[in-house]
Amino acid sequence: MIDWLHPSLVLLVGAALLPLLPAGLRKAWMVLVPLSGLAVIFGLEPGQFGQIEFLGMTLVTGRVDELSLVFAYVFGIILVIGMIFALHVKDSVQHVAALTYAGSALGAVLAGDLVTLYVFWELMVITSVWLIWRRGSEVSFASGMRYLIIHALGGVLLLAGVIVYYQTTGSLAFEQIESASAAFYLILAAFLINAAVPPLHAWLADAYPEATVTGAVFLSALTTKTAVYVLMRGYAGVELLMWLGVIMTWYGVVYAVLANDIRRILAYHIISQVGYMVCAVGLGTTLALNGASAHAFTHILYKALLFMGAGAVIHMTGKSKLTELGGLYRYMPWTFVLFMVGAVSISGLPLFSGFVSKTIIIEAAAVEGRGLIYLMLLTAGAGTFLSIGLKLAWFTFFHQDSGLRPREAPANMLIAMALAAVLCFLIGVVPGPLYAILPAPIDYNAWTIGHVLKELQLLLFTGLAFFLLLGFVGGKNKIALDVDWLYRGGGRTAVLAASGGISAANTRIRRNLLDALKAWMGRVKKRHGRDGKLARTWPTGSMAFWVAVLLASLLVFGIRQH
Repeated sequence: MIDWLHPSLVLLVGAALLPLLPAGLRKAWMVLVPLSGLAVIFGLEPGQFGQIEFLGMTLVTGRVDELSLVFAYVFGIILVIGMIFALHVKDSVQHVAALTYAGSALGAVLAGDLVTLYVFWELMVITSVWLIWRRGSEVSFASGMRYLIIHALGGVLLLAGVIVYYQTTGSLAFEQIESASAAFYLILAAFLINAAVPPLHAWLADAYPEATVTGAVFLSALTTKTAVYVLMRGYAGVELLMWLGVIMTWYGVVYAVLANDIRRILAYHIISQVGYMVCAVGLGTTLALNGASAHAFTHILYKALLFMGAGAVIHMTGKSKLTELGGLYRYMPWTFVLFMVGAVSISGLPLFSGFVSKTIIIEAAAVEGRGLIYLMLLTAGAGTFLSIGLKLAWFTFFHQDSGLRPREAPANMLIAMALAAVLCFLIGVVPGPLYAILPAPIDYNAWTIGHVLKELQLLLFTGLAFFLLLGFVGGKNKIALDVDWLYRGGGRTAVLAASGGISAANTRIRRNLLDALKAWMGRVKKRHGRDGKLARTWPTGSMAFWVAVLLASLLVFGIRQH
């Protein structure tokens, strides 16, 4: 009897079998596999499972506890919703990539040791990049390559950190990582890359808007939240994370306000929202860590809903810029309504999920007397509402008529969005079930008069400011430079300059070698030629000279050929 079945195995095997099935069965399989994986997840019991002895090391492929279960639950839920959203797509490569990507993320959050974590960490990179490349454009290919290179760098840092950690501690257990070794910083750097912490964030805003319509939904849900999980597991209470996180909340908001592409706006808000979670990890208190877990759960749902809404617009219109959209609420009313559920959820409007999770983190900062952190976290919410709840929604669905006349999104897209929207609303109204699965018992009530009035006032004044400044906050068909241009533009220039310098140096070296060779041949001729010393003392001198000439010629020929 099998007493342990890894949910990742269900997804990986299901992904491998998908292309082998007849076309008529694939849609059913696409839903059956994630539902089976979700059933296995809900059947998990606390404990350590799947232990493997490898090269004298004990690997734990399944560590189930309160923290890992929160992330496993929501990963399983969003995989079901995302696969329903993708049912209309006739591209097995995308579906296989999505299933294996989700299986890898599950493997990472259930990993009980650093080697298992590394294996699934790298598998996430290899599988997720296909969700970018399968869009099939030159831009998506270039973005995917940059995404792959940056995450490969993160993988190298993680591997180096794991090796150093094992050498210094003799253990591979994935627990709180002590700060007394180089492994602490190597592993932290790898985690920060996946969490998209500035200035290591640009891969996200560069790649996610160029992914496929359905692929972006999975990308928005898994990579950065896996990073939040591993930071909670290994770096809770590291104060640096508190400051990095609060900077993220504002960094993402500012660039989202400047952006024109609808999915780029949403991508920058992943950075901002993950900032709340990273900040909470840095605070490190029980309330803050519960807030990070709760906000990761709600964020995956409403962010996926927003990417689904944006994806539906792109799928039906072929447009993604605010300056090319407008007036779509008449033709895509269900998409508009469901999108707005995600928009008010991320903005923290009472009755929706973001309100009952984000306020926990803000409250945790207040309880710890972190006045500046509290103020920055609170006011960053105004920027979120401004750029998504108002700017993105207004210029996509209202404003002036763009002349586009799309049909409503396909039924499977609407069903997937409706499932996510219902969860966003139910969690907002009845947060008790979410609070019950958090890593530690929580005594928190989001529905106090103070919390509600504070959020309503913030959103009300933000809305008033938006409509007063409507002419200034609209989409602009311009590019806002981010740090990715250091390696997209400046980096490319540096490579070209370096290659030119290398070429010139190579030419000089070849010339110097040839000159030196000629000088050496002159000395050989003088000594061993017809009138040289060897010719006067040894009858075979001329033979030695011509052998030397032949060898020199072969050497010169070889240098020129290479």
